[in-house]
Amino acid sequence: MNNCCPSLSAQNIMYLPGVGPRKADVLQKEIHISSWEDMLYYFPYKYIDRSRIFKIREIDGNMPYIQLKGKIRHYEAVGEGHKRRLTAVFGDDTGTVDLVWFQNIKSIQNAYKPGTEYILFGKPAFFNGRINIAHPELETEDRFFNGAVGVQGQYNTTEKMKNAFLHSRAVQRIITTILETLKEPLPETLSGEIVKRAALVSLDEAIRNIHFPASPAALRKAQFRLKFEELFYLQLNILQVTKYREKRFGGFRFAVVGDFFNRFYRENLPFELTDAQKRVVKEIRRDMNSGRQMNRLLQGDVGSGKTLVALLSILIALDNGFQAALMAPTEILANQHFETISHLVAGLGIEVRLLTGSSRKKERNAILPAVQNGDIHLLIGTHALIEDTVVFSGLGLVVVDEQHRFGVAQRAKLWDKNTVPPHVLVMTATPIPRTLAMTFYGDLDVSVIDELPPGRKPVKTIHIYSAKRNNLYHSVRRQLQEGRQVYIVYPLIEESETMDLKNLTAGFETAKEIFPEYRVSMVHGRMKAAEKDAEMQKFVAGETQIMVATTVIEVGVNVPNASVMIIENAERFGLAQLHQLRGRVGRGADQSFCILLTNYELSENTRRRIAIMTETNDGFVIAEEDLKLRGPGDIDGTQQSGIAFNLRIADLAHDGQILTIARDLAREILDDDPALQKPENELLNRQLKKLNLQKQAGWFMIS
Repeated sequence: MNNCCPSLSAQNIMYLPGVGPRKADVLQKEIHISSWEDMLYYFPYKYIDRSRIFKIREIDGNMPYIQLKGKIRHYEAVGEGHKRRLTAVFGDDTGTVDLVWFQNIKSIQNAYKPGTEYILFGKPAFFNGRINIAHPELETEDRFFNGAVGVQGQYNTTEKMKNAFLHSRAVQRIITTILETLKEPLPETLSGEIVKRAALVSLDEAIRNIHFPASPAALRKAQFRLKFEELFYLQLNILQVTKYREKRFGGFRFAVVGDFFNRFYRENLPFELTDAQKRVVKEIRRDMNSGRQMNRLLQGDVGSGKTLVALLSILIALDNGFQAALMAPTEILANQHFETISHLVAGLGIEVRLLTGSSRKKERNAILPAVQNGDIHLLIGTHALIEDTVVFSGLGLVVVDEQHRFGVAQRAKLWDKNTVPPHVLVMTATPIPRTLAMTFYGDLDVSVIDELPPGRKPVKTIHIYSAKRNNLYHSVRRQLQEGRQVYIVYPLIEESETMDLKNLTAGFETAKEIFPEYRVSMVHGRMKAAEKDAEMQKFVAGETQIMVATTVIEVGVNVPNASVMIIENAERFGLAQLHQLRGRVGRGADQSFCILLTNYELSENTRRRIAIMTETNDGFVIAEEDLKLRGPGDIDGTQQSGIAFNLRIADLAHDGQILTIARDLAREILDDDPALQKPENELLNRQLKKLNLQKQAGWFMIS
């Protein structure tokens, strides 16, 4: 997000002294910088102390980035073709080190002359018994000291940037030139009231100190100001879009809780609802009777009873004379919902049908007219539900399961099935940390089922090293002898797909060899859909006792009899994925186990992941830890499509407190002035339009 004055955004970086057409082209193509404003908002990714210059005798190959002062003694070109490289000996009065460049050899020799004294910056390594520094930055002493020396920012640069001599120090020099050229302080992008209430430094002070910190304290204040502003405008946009949607789109008022709901509650409810389920049903009932369209996210771990809550919501829609639709990402999950719900509503006179890509023409020809004339109350399916041929008589509620697996356009099509948009309930078994929910799903009301149904025992998670797998097999056999079923999951990662498939096939053969008296299924992503479904259904029906699979079983298979989940090479899975896989067991009343098999050699990060899994079953704790370890760009291993923003400095994993302050202040302003039309909000309105988030935020209208 770029937040600066119009004159800066209009100043082409190409005309800045020291840049020119070639470097400007590289900046634009590599890091999307074309104006002075873009450059000022290209922030350092870390800071180092550049006040210290080492002697060569003081350094070794295990140090972080260091600085040396000395001269290039001589160059030597080594190798031929793509293996050609340039080496140099660089020395001071205490010794020498080797320098190496793999590209741009001629330009390097022309730029840096033997016998001239340079300040060198780079990371030392040990190679062939000598200290070696690859692609160092070199500057003459007068240029090095032409700027602040002390705590200095380091800027991300690409290989092509380095080849164009746009290394970190060069980026820093360009920013120095811009700041020295400015005659006036940078104009404010937040109102004086917000600056005062949030105790922020001015924008000018923040920008100068983010690039050239006067002190560690000045750097912290600059970071807070810029993070706050980024998150404030993001939240202001989300909340304004939400208010606009609420005002523009009315909603069906479901005032009746009638026969379908009450009979189901009295006669068919399989078990007493948990307090968490009761709370969520009340929240949904209140939404659907408010006169505005419900847009609610329902979060709950696997097995927490989300489907039952969704069914109760569907029954309210039916009691009010409307139809409902439930859309799932896969045929196996759609089938599972169909079977579960059909069983639950048996005897109530509710017409439930299933429509998927595999539905035969004869079935379609019977279903489509019945949906159109209202004879079918609830239609469950996959993407097939959004086809133009599916026309509802009166669609009042849409339930979307695991919604992050659907694209924006697909969800939007469900809205178009009625002139007044139906109520929307989005379900996910992926616990979403609060900061992400406030951002990715900022326009949805959030309900959380944080309680397991009675009788469910938490899954015991155990970490075992692969070398001790024989003991594990004895325990697994005991479970099989008691009539239980077992999953054995292997990683399948694109870069090594062939090798992974070999491992999976070998695992399948091993399982058959070790447990010859039991039947084994195998499922992986390369199988045809029908073949895959057939193998899964065998396991679901209990015809096979062991399922050897890749992560294709992560979502959608409900086998209460499965009590053991063995995850091979668990070090290759993310936390969220491990938790999702673990959720495949523990669905019955029996004690279940999740076994994490790893090699002995594990990184510190991996050991932390494994430890978290063995310590807790709480999906929200795991999601928060996963966010810290992995960052926010990837939820549940599935990149969120259509995200309308790119955070330059804020970090959702660590800036939750700043996000909360920014959101509360944004909400307060919009409660008083929803369209930002008051004079004191003119700057905010102008800045929000300039940031151009509204155009990109179409997906917020569709969640």
